[in-house]
Amino acid sequence: MSLALVHSRARAGVHAPPVRVEVHLSGGLPSTQIVGLPEAAVRESRDRVRAAILCAQFEFPARRITINLAPADLPKDGARFDLPIALGILAASGQIDREALAGHEFIGELALTGELRGVDGALPAALAAAAEGRTLVVPHCSGGEAALAQQATVLGARTLLEVCGALNGTRPLPAAEAPPTTIARLPDLADVRGQAQARRALEIAAAGSHHLLLLGSPGCGKTLLASRLPGILPEASEAEALETAAIASVSGRGVDPTRWRQRPYRAPHHTASAVALVGGGSHPRPGEISLAHNGVLFLDELPEWNRHALEVLREPLESGVVTVSRAARSSEFPARFQLVAAMNPCPCGWAGDASGRCRCSSDSIRRYRARISGPLLDRIDLHVAVPRLAPSELRESGPGGEDSATVRARVQAARERQQHRAGRANAHLDAAQTLQHCRLSLNDQRLLEQAIERLQLSARSMHRILRVARSIADLADAADIQTSHLAEAIGYRQLDRAAGAERAEASAAFG
Repeated sequence: MSLALVHSRARAGVHAPPVRVEVHLSGGLPSTQIVGLPEAAVRESRDRVRAAILCAQFEFPARRITINLAPADLPKDGARFDLPIALGILAASGQIDREALAGHEFIGELALTGELRGVDGALPAALAAAAEGRTLVVPHCSGGEAALAQQATVLGARTLLEVCGALNGTRPLPAAEAPPTTIARLPDLADVRGQAQARRALEIAAAGSHHLLLLGSPGCGKTLLASRLPGILPEASEAEALETAAIASVSGRGVDPTRWRQRPYRAPHHTASAVALVGGGSHPRPGEISLAHNGVLFLDELPEWNRHALEVLREPLESGVVTVSRAARSSEFPARFQLVAAMNPCPCGWAGDASGRCRCSSDSIRRYRARISGPLLDRIDLHVAVPRLAPSELRESGPGGEDSATVRARVQAARERQQHRAGRANAHLDAAQTLQHCRLSLNDQRLLEQAIERLQLSARSMHRILRVARSIADLADAADIQTSHLAEAIGYRQLDRAAGAERAEASAAFG
C-alpha cells in the first residue's frame, strides 16, 4: 500500500494541536499536491522537500503524490511540516520503515541540503506530545527548548538522513537535553536610597501581586524602583515558568533555556501601539502583555501613551487572558502580568515639588491626568507619590535600605500564607473570595464606607482596597485585617484622593 501516516503539530496560540500528515502515492503524471488548508510557506515545502530528499541520496518518487494535512479545517502555516512530509513520502515509497513512524511526532524545517532548521513552538509541541505519550523529534537547535518539558521524550536531529537512519534502525537519535539553568543577578533594592513609602508599596505589590502606579517628578527614582520589583518576587514555579516559556516560544523570539525560570520584565516604549501590547497579526502572536505573563510589565510616562493602547489593558488586567480575533482564526493568550506604571504629576513634571518651579495651571494639570481614564486607574491597586530627595539623602556613604533578598523572604512568606488560605495571590481573588478572606470588624467597615463615600470610589476600588489590606496583614503575619492595615491600604489611593479633592472644590464653588 502506497500510503503513510506521520504525526506532527501545528501552532495555534500557545497550543500545539495535532496534525496527521497523510501521504498517498498513485499512478499518473508525476506531481505533488498538498491539501488541508495549507498557507504559502506550507505549499512551498514541495520544492524544499524534493531537494532535501535528493541531497540525502534518496529517490524522489516519479508518481502522483497527494499530501493531506488533517484536520482540513485547521489553518497550517510555517515550514514546520517539511520534515513529516519528507518522511511520509519516503515511507509511502518504501525507503524507510513505515511502522517505525508510529509512536513518534515530527516537526522541523528542511534546508535544500537536507539539514534541519529550528521552528517556533517547539516547547508547546513537546508538552502536547508528552500528553499523547509520543516521542517528539525536533531539529537539534530546538532540542534545548523542547527538553524543558521534563515529562516529554525529545530526540534531536541535525539532518533528514539522521532521522531516516534512526527509523531504519541503523543509528538512534540522541535525546535532547536542556542546558543548565543559570541564575541571573537582578538589580538589587539596596541600590535605592530613601523613598521609604515607595519601597514599602513595592513590597506590598510584590506580596499580593498588586498593580502599582508611581507618581513623581523627573529623576526621582520611579524607573529605578520598578526595575527592582522582579528581584523581590518569589521564584516562579515550574508550571508558571513553562507557561511563560511557551508564550516566548510561539512569539518568534525564542526561549533562552538557561534562563527560562526567570520571571519576565517587559518595558515597551510609550510609542508602542495597541497591537504591540495585546498581540495580533494575520497569524496571531502574543504581545507585550502576554510576554510579561507571570512577570512585570512596566509602562513609563503613562499619560504619553496612546489612549487606545492603554484602554486595551482594561480587560486583561481583570481576566488575565487576551483573545486576539481575526477573520481566519482566533487565538487566546495568557496575560496574568503585574503592571507597574510611572508618570509625572503635571506636564512640566514639577507639580508639588518643594522648589516651586511648576508653572502649570490647574486646568492643564487636570487635562494631563485625564489622559488616563478612570476605569484604568480603578484597576491599579496602589497609587504612590515618589518625592524628589535632598542631595544629602543620595550620598553613597549614607544608610542604605534593605536588600532584595531580605525583602523577598518576607514576600515569599506572605505568598505562602495566601496560597495556603485561598490557593492564589490576593490580587487574583474574585468577589466572593474577597468577601470571605478580607473580612473587617464593624468599626473598620464604617471606616472603609466613609472613605468610599468621601473619595467617591467604585465597588471595584473597594474590593482592591480590601485585597491590599489583606496583603499588608499577610506581611505582618496577622490572621485578620486590622485598622492600621486598612488605613494604610486606603492611603495608597493617591490619585483617588486628588480627584476627590477636586470634586469637593467644584461642589463648593457651585454651592
